[in-house]
Amino acid sequence: MILRMTSLALALALASPLAWAHGNEKHKPSQVEAGRETAGAEQTVPPDAADAVAVLERFSAALSAGDLEGVGAELDPAVLILESGGAERSRDEYLGGHAKHDAEFLKAAHITLKRRTAQASGDLVWVGSESEIHASKDDKMLMISSTETAILRKTVQGWKIVHLHWSSRAQR
Repeated sequence: MILRMTSLALALALASPLAWAHGNEKHKPSQVEAGRETAGAEQTVPPDAADAVAVLERFSAALSAGDLEGVGAELDPAVLILESGGAERSRDEYLGGHAKHDAEFLKAAHITLKRRTAQASGDLVWVGSESEIHASKDDKMLMISSTETAILRKTVQGWKIVHLHWSSRAQR
């Protein structure tokens, strides 16, 4: 019996920091400080992919700021954007619809880049990113794990995003 109680006490002591760790506590939506953090991210970006990754960062910053002109400047006219089972098949289609909703949501969100990996092959670069997003919707705090796959192609105008795939889920 004493062994069982000691084991239970040890299990509770070890689990408590996890139970109180970020993720389950109640936040007020007003506690979300909008912005983007990339400094603490684990990044594997070879030098030949760095310029393309900079384009992706400009795109993300412009979208978060609601700068749709800046968003469009980084997209190839024939970009394919996949998200939640849907697709936008051109820059104009994305900018004319879903981009406005994305910008509105991200404007008030705090995005923390956790990991990024990139690889270059000739005039193509793929970039995989994992982020954490804290936002509010309908006066409720949202904590979201988000992944992004981007493919960029080098053109005469510089690196352009030719494909984006976004996936997200609520954090546990």
